[in-house]
Amino acid sequence: MSVTDRSHQELHEQAADEAARRYEDSAAERERVEGRLAAGVRFPDSPDALAVRADRILDRGGLSPSAVVADIHREAMDLPDANERIIDLSNELQAWSFLPRGVRAGATVARITLRRDGRELPHGTGFLVSPRLMMTNHHVLPDENFARRCFAEFNAQVTADNLPDTVVRMELDPGTFFAADRRLDFALVAVAPTLDGPPPGEIFGWNRLSVQIGKLVLGEKVNIIGHPSGRLKEIALRDNAVLVRLDDFVHYTTDTEPGNSGSPVFNDQWEVVALHHSGVPKKDDQGRVLRKDGRPWQQGDGDDAIEWVANEGVRISSILKHLAGLDLDPGRRSLLAEMGPDTGLDQAMTTAPAPGAQPQRATAVPGVTIPPVPSVSSVPEAATTALRTGGERPRVGLRARATAFGGRQHLVFLHGRDQQDNFPDVLRRSWTAGLNHGLTLASLPTLDPEDVWFPFYGTRLHALSGRESTAAAIGLDQLSAAAAAEVFAAQSPTGSYEQLLHEAAVRAGMPQNGPATTEGFGSGLVGVLHRPLSWLAARSDLDEWTIATFLRDVDLYLGDSAVRQAVLDSVMETMPSSGELVLVTHSLGTVVGMDLLTRLPEGLDPVLLVTAGSPLGLDGVNERLLARGPHQPPRVRDWVNVWCPTDAVAIGCPLEDERWGKLTQLAVSNGRDRAHKMEEYLGHPKAAQEIRGALRA
Repeated sequence: MSVTDRSHQELHEQAADEAARRYEDSAAERERVEGRLAAGVRFPDSPDALAVRADRILDRGGLSPSAVVADIHREAMDLPDANERIIDLSNELQAWSFLPRGVRAGATVARITLRRDGRELPHGTGFLVSPRLMMTNHHVLPDENFARRCFAEFNAQVTADNLPDTVVRMELDPGTFFAADRRLDFALVAVAPTLDGPPPGEIFGWNRLSVQIGKLVLGEKVNIIGHPSGRLKEIALRDNAVLVRLDDFVHYTTDTEPGNSGSPVFNDQWEVVALHHSGVPKKDDQGRVLRKDGRPWQQGDGDDAIEWVANEGVRISSILKHLAGLDLDPGRRSLLAEMGPDTGLDQAMTTAPAPGAQPQRATAVPGVTIPPVPSVSSVPEAATTALRTGGERPRVGLRARATAFGGRQHLVFLHGRDQQDNFPDVLRRSWTAGLNHGLTLASLPTLDPEDVWFPFYGTRLHALSGRESTAAAIGLDQLSAAAAAEVFAAQSPTGSYEQLLHEAAVRAGMPQNGPATTEGFGSGLVGVLHRPLSWLAARSDLDEWTIATFLRDVDLYLGDSAVRQAVLDSVMETMPSSGELVLVTHSLGTVVGMDLLTRLPEGLDPVLLVTAGSPLGLDGVNERLLARGPHQPPRVRDWVNVWCPTDAVAIGCPLEDERWGKLTQLAVSNGRDRAHKMEEYLGHPKAAQEIRGALRA
């Protein structure tokens, strides 16, 4: 049942009251920040926060490299001062691109208009966050029925010549997608394209939201584009400052009006950092909202009569985490995935309940759900037989053709973690396609997937451990990555998980003292493990969940002898017994591969080992191998270690300890959002050339 206009107004007032309460509760923190600002501290945030923010500015092209060289290197600066100066420069020196990028961001913003009693009334602001989805406030669109009475107006603005632009109207389509939350005061709704037209995002563009940290620090400028009081599009540009950052909200000073409800809050790189949802009204000692003339505000006075002391936005990361936990059907989940990989919602797709499974609701009590997994026996060659006969495709290892490479050489791919739901034949084709891409770039002959051995231990690991740390087993709707890491640490077979996580973060440059490196910064964080997770995620192309679960599976393999034995036995079931071996390993598979080399039969000669995206450089990993510590892999003639600097799994690379012996270190630049993908590693011509060079046919 749709809310009435009266209850809609009540929602709006309730949002303002709750914003005022949070404003009052955070008075001490705000006074501290304002005091430091008055003392001349430009960005009164922690050193960790400044470091992450500076890195993101440089990584995202928010500052000209020449400006950094000219200013930062002009005089000797320690790292904290340099980070602060980078942020300061990004506020002072705006490249020409600041304006066109702002225009591009502004094109995604629309006025939301309400149909009521035969009239069309400007109602709020919304902005596109995917080709088909628009974000606004819950108090703007409280439910699906109310949304059906509204439409979006793009280009409700004046042109460069101060003439009215051509407005494009598009209907909201809550039947296709609608999600909202009263506490976070957001709504996400589908927008229907015009008749036979493309989705709105393909016309006006859309904002790439990110769950990653480092998008703003205290004292930094923000920009807001919206439709205040229903007027044509306006912008509040940089005359403002972030004052307080709470777990789910952020307070800032800026010149906005109530009609800006649902507007995007941008940093200077035009990344959306918050959803603007309410002004903070000034109140007297009795808790009454005050007018600009100092008298108590009353119904009918209008929002423009209120004295607003600040504004509050909802942090985008909080909204994305809420969306990740929703129980949605595959169609709606795929619409969320269109928001892009930085949101983490494409990963959340893998957590959707399987057909017939009991769904995990967002309201469930936090904890760990361990689904029963049937044991699957390994039957080599069964998969290809099943494909030919049209039967069930078992997830077991695949042998190469007997004639491959003259029958005396064997190319073996050894996969990493979290593959229990994948089909080995699909993985083998995908890896081979990546390798063939690299071979083509290197002008070398390509390979047939059926000439590759593909041992498969994913199902065995999942079944025998009974608790492999996949997102599906934990549930994004139940635990944050940091909370899950706390569980992993408690369940660590040898108590080494926390040590492994901290070592990875320290090797990635995390200071060993100081507050947590996150937008949250405070009591809302989960224990000491949030900081290293945030640090690794901020400095890599992987999210906190991927990092936490990967390290957990490495810790499980290394710490549980039964799991290690089962994995190695499973791999040996689909391995050649004689001839020359070219072993290409990835991720957790590089750890398994190092152990495997101690168990090869005498007749199998490893002529080349390739490790890609490997954690072997971490002492918490190499000290727990079967052959303890850094060492030259037994009997291996040549070794190539390929790694990407933005791959958090490859922290510790290059492998510089001289005990590793002679090896080729190959640093590559993988595509954005594909830093840890094996297909990306294999697609580099140098890596492909090394593999092909070891194969004679």
